[in-house]
Amino acid sequence: MNKTVNINLANIFFHIDEEAYRKLRNYLEAIKRSFAGTPGSDEIIADIEARLAELFHEKMQHERQVITEKEVDEVIAIMGQPEDYMIDEDIFEDEPISRKEPKRTKKLYRDIDHKYIAGVSSGLGHYFKVDALWMRLLWIILTIGSSGGFILVYGLLWILIPEAATTSQKLDMRGEEINISNIERKVKEGFDGVADKVKNADYDAMGNKIKSSGQTFFDTIGKIILFFFKIIAKFIGIILIIAGTAGIIALLVALFTVGIFKGVNFPGMDFYQMADATNTPIWLASLFIFFVSAIPLFFLLYLGLKILVNNLKSIGNIAKFSLLGLWLISLIALIVLGIQQGTARAFEGSATTKEQLFSINEPDTLKVVMVSPENSGILNTMNIDDIMLYKDDDGNDILLSNDVQVKIEKSNTSSSQIRIRKDARGSSFNDARETAEKIAYDYKTEGSTIYLDHFLTTHRSNKFKDQEVQINLAIPVGTVLSYASDNNRCWTMRAPLDRNMNGCEMTKYLWRMDANGELICLNCPEEKDDDDDDEDGKENNRIIINEEGVDIDIKDNKDSFKMKIDENGVQIKTKEDN
Repeated sequence: MNKTVNINLANIFFHIDEEAYRKLRNYLEAIKRSFAGTPGSDEIIADIEARLAELFHEKMQHERQVITEKEVDEVIAIMGQPEDYMIDEDIFEDEPISRKEPKRTKKLYRDIDHKYIAGVSSGLGHYFKVDALWMRLLWIILTIGSSGGFILVYGLLWILIPEAATTSQKLDMRGEEINISNIERKVKEGFDGVADKVKNADYDAMGNKIKSSGQTFFDTIGKIILFFFKIIAKFIGIILIIAGTAGIIALLVALFTVGIFKGVNFPGMDFYQMADATNTPIWLASLFIFFVSAIPLFFLLYLGLKILVNNLKSIGNIAKFSLLGLWLISLIALIVLGIQQGTARAFEGSATTKEQLFSINEPDTLKVVMVSPENSGILNTMNIDDIMLYKDDDGNDILLSNDVQVKIEKSNTSSSQIRIRKDARGSSFNDARETAEKIAYDYKTEGSTIYLDHFLTTHRSNKFKDQEVQINLAIPVGTVLSYASDNNRCWTMRAPLDRNMNGCEMTKYLWRMDANGELICLNCPEEKDDDDDDEDGKENNRIIINEEGVDIDIKDNKDSFKMKIDENGVQIKTKEDN
């Protein structure tokens, strides 16, 4: 059982084994003896202690971990022994003994020793090995080219990049190894710089005065700009935190309540159909979508916290690279699934059947009744967009879709005819045609009444492949057509009309097929002129947008505008055309 000691090293508390403490104390005392009488020895010792604390902190896996002799030996090996270095003036003139050291990674700091405003340019110059002058010229060009927009970028870098205040940070900024030799050399350079300034004071007095005045001016301007940038940065940080938090919460709610497929939408992709086409479990596709969306939102949240909290502890490189890898894997998986989905629906095929219904003697009336799924004994178990999944009486999974279109046209015979075209997509023409042939669509006739299902069905194994049914109902000339529905829903029809009326409105009236293939309304209200107002003095404006197209009718006082866009093209009519 070993005793532990609590120590304060560079204002950081550590739990250290007693034997390790003795070794560390002897090491620091040896360093102090080596630098006794050396200019700047106190600063050198402080920087060495700060570096030791940094190395110990990197090796600790948790706050309550005890530092042992092993960690002390490893840190001493990195820093080096005091006797390894000559503590006299010759150390800065002689070439150091060549040793193969691992290349140290630079850290980005602001170089406040060579600053004009905030040291951002000089810090970037050290990081990218470019002279600070070129960095400053680049900032000027970018600021002019962006009409001042890069000033905001400069301000954000000013706030986010820390300044190199200590000797260790200055060595980090240049990518130099932080050991006893380099720390001593850096401090020595600082004292030599002060001595040189004193020697050259008489020769450079006027130049230094001008430079000092310029730096003081820029410092004042910089402090004012920094104040406003800090306010803007804090505001941006708050927005990022709110956006990231709200986005993640919304994704979680969508994932566990309404479903991720309804909660997240990417243009051009239907995720449920993607999972169905690729045989991917829905939960796995949901996780891919969640990670692709939530991880960027998390980093937005983290960036906002970094802006607001100056000393926010990093989540660590392991966590960052793990999240990045998870995001890339999810993104690549979604891209692959999307390609597979597109391949599975690359071709279109159809199957068409044509049947003669019955003869109709003028002026007999043909009644068309649209039958809804609800009144066909079908119970909804899951609904995704316009597709429903249910079980039939035998327990089979059946897909149901409302993608059924009905078009009325003139028959060239005395009998009414019906043509049913079933369309679907597939990975090849044969696959698409076979899928279309497996579509089930039903209708029946009773006397002069025809019942048309407003839905199609197919077995679950046929998957979602854009199945649809197009019905062409041909009726003889002179036949009167009426519509009905087994509920209050509005069924859209496509037919050439003698009125400016959409397919939903036409189902309210009686129509007769004329020799030109146009339906003539028998009981529609008389159309008013474009200049006539309603009896209540209000204009009869109408804007209808549905699967048939666009129907716009707007009247304003004595002006009017009509536009109709359908399969026949674009028709525009204004008052000036009357």
